[in-house]
Parts: sequence; C-alpha cells; structure tokens
Amino acid sequence: MPDKSVTIIDYGAGNIRSVAKAVEKLGYKAHLTSVPEDILNASAIIFPGQGASEPAMLKLKESGMIEPLVEVINRNTPFFGVCLGLQLLLESSEEGPSPGLGIFRGSVKLLPTTVKRPHMGWNQVSVNNRNPVFDGINNNSYFYFVHSYYAQPSEDKVVLGNTEYGINFCSVIAQDELIATQFHPEKSGSFGLHLYDNFLRISLGDP
Repeated sequence: MPDKSVTIIDYGAGNIRSVAKAVEKLGYKAHLTSVPEDILNASAIIFPGQGASEPAMLKLKESGMIEPLVEVINRNTPFFGVCLGLQLLLESSEEGPSPGLGIFRGSVKLLPTTVKRPHMGWNQVSVNNRNPVFDGINNNSYFYFVHSYYAQPSEDKVVLGNTEYGINFCSVIAQDELIATQFHPEKSGSFGLHLYDNFLRISLGDP
C-alpha cells in the first residue's frame, strides 16, 4: 500500500506544528523528524521554516541533515520548501556567513530600506508558468508573507512566481519535483491549503 505520509523536517526553525496541522486537515499523515535516515526514506518532504538562516544551517549541520536533503532533492523526491525553507536552497545569504544548501545558484538579499521590514501580511503572487501545484488557484491570488529577506536565484528559469514589495522579488521557485514558496501556505487560508493539497495528491495520491 502506498505511503500516504509526508515527512516534515524539524530543524528548530519554527512553524512546523501549523504545517503538520494543515497536512492532517487534508487527510494525510504528518511525520516530523530530524533523523537523516527518515529524510532518505521519505516519499514526500516539506521543508518549513521561519527565523534566521544562520542558526537554521548550524542546526541542519549538527543534525547531519544537509547531505540527506541534498541527496533527496537531487534524486527528485517530491519536495516543498516554505519561507526560510526556500531561502536555504540557495548558495548564500546576507543574513549570515554559513553557506546554504546550494541547490540553486544565487543568494538571499535583505529587502530594501524603502519598505517596512519585515514584509508581513497578504500580498499577490504572479505565477509566470503553468505548474500543476497551482492548478485551481487564480493567478495574482493573495498569500501570507512574513520575511525580511528574499531569494535572488541566478537563473530566471527556476523562478515560477514573483511578488511586488518595494521591488519585484522571487516568491516561488520550481524545478522538477521541487517547489518552494516565500509565503506560508499554512497561513494563507483556502488557497494555501489548496496548494498543499495539490502537492500531496501529485506526490502521494489521494489520502
């Protein structure tokens, strides 16, 4: 029988309980873990996070999770990164000296001084290309953001969505079986739940 559980990475970056509740509300099992072997054996992964990149990367390193995360992404295990879980996929961040996971070339930048930081609240996401994870969600729909830094990938082709806040920044990255959002689907009402539901149905089938 297919595994209908999603592995949620617990690396002390907060907000994992609300992600787990969203997954369970959709009828799937949520498995929270910081064990490298669990990551390697996962059928689908959500990599959540809120907080600072430096302590997050140190926690991932201490727990031995960096290599397993890179391995499962490279072998196309379905993967959903959220907020800090998007930013850590890049090579570096202005927030701290530790390198990121380096899945995507590029860096994480501080939002400009012309806007209030953090960027907190509802904002629109303009989706540039068709992606099944966004099926049933109108373009330029509103999602909930809480962040002071933003991802700046070197390659435009991995940028699926953009948002305006002082600048036009990357708010969704997608490549193969990976999708990552700067906003929090678990805080974004029905559209956020629909996003998770699409990802889980594509990855695991119906619950």
